[in-house]
Amino acid sequence: MSLPLLARWSASVRSQGWVGLGLVALPVLLLAWLIIYPFLSAVASTIFVAQPGGASAISFASYQFFFSDQYSRANLWITLWTTLVCGVLLLAIGLPIALYLRFSRGSLSAYVQGLAIFPMFVPSIILSYALIRTIGPNGAADVLLNAVGLPKLPSPYLTPWGPVIGLVWDNLPLTVLMLTAGLGNIPKSSIEAARDVGASPLRVFLSIIMPRMGNSLLVTTSFAILGIFSSFTLPYLLGPASPEMMGPFMQRTFSDMNDPVNALTQAVIAFGFCLVFGVLYVRSIARNRGGV
Repeated sequence: MSLPLLARWSASVRSQGWVGLGLVALPVLLLAWLIIYPFLSAVASTIFVAQPGGASAISFASYQFFFSDQYSRANLWITLWTTLVCGVLLLAIGLPIALYLRFSRGSLSAYVQGLAIFPMFVPSIILSYALIRTIGPNGAADVLLNAVGLPKLPSPYLTPWGPVIGLVWDNLPLTVLMLTAGLGNIPKSSIEAARDVGASPLRVFLSIIMPRMGNSLLVTTSFAILGIFSSFTLPYLLGPASPEMMGPFMQRTFSDMNDPVNALTQAVIAFGFCLVFGVLYVRSIARNRGGV
């Protein structure tokens, strides 16, 4: 390559690099403004406490109170329990649907896909009241059971299982879409080759599909957990008043108890748990692109 051509090529590479930096500058600035700065500000507000003389001193009293308070620990535990149960149920329900949609053809699969995606277009507030009218006391389920002479069943409304039902329904469409996209990266030739040598469907699933679904499962689980852990509307309307999930707990601490410091402390702790799954998601994306 001659020197003029090499110079033009180097200038083109530098120009493309600046263009790339310019394209990512705005999202990075928005991330810093909307997420990183509020998080650091919340941490500073909960650690640096004003003293009578006007100076500030480092204090972890609000965090000590949270982890020593039985009610606060119970709220954190019910949030973790709900997140874990919803995550397991989403994978247990969404993966078979995604497998069916990936390897089936015809009008029935199109109807199944439409039904699986339908909850995405239902607002959470409408879903909450629909579930109250369906599974709540004297709701549609009770009316149908009474019509056929069967006894009433215990209602999950205002129990820890109420938010689980609503959150699984609300997050199922995204779970199915992401798992279906992950299954789309598995070539059919590998599956057909395994079938030709006599591999059973279970063996194909365990030996070919699952090893190539690790990244998709991690990304899907991270998205679901982040959304469930920070949810507010469904736990507020469907869940019990005590213990309550972190979203309603933070709102009540801030508004009803007029205690912004402890509300910020709860937000920082919740963000810390979500940050773990956020880091796993980012590392998964970077590894998939060859960055790590």
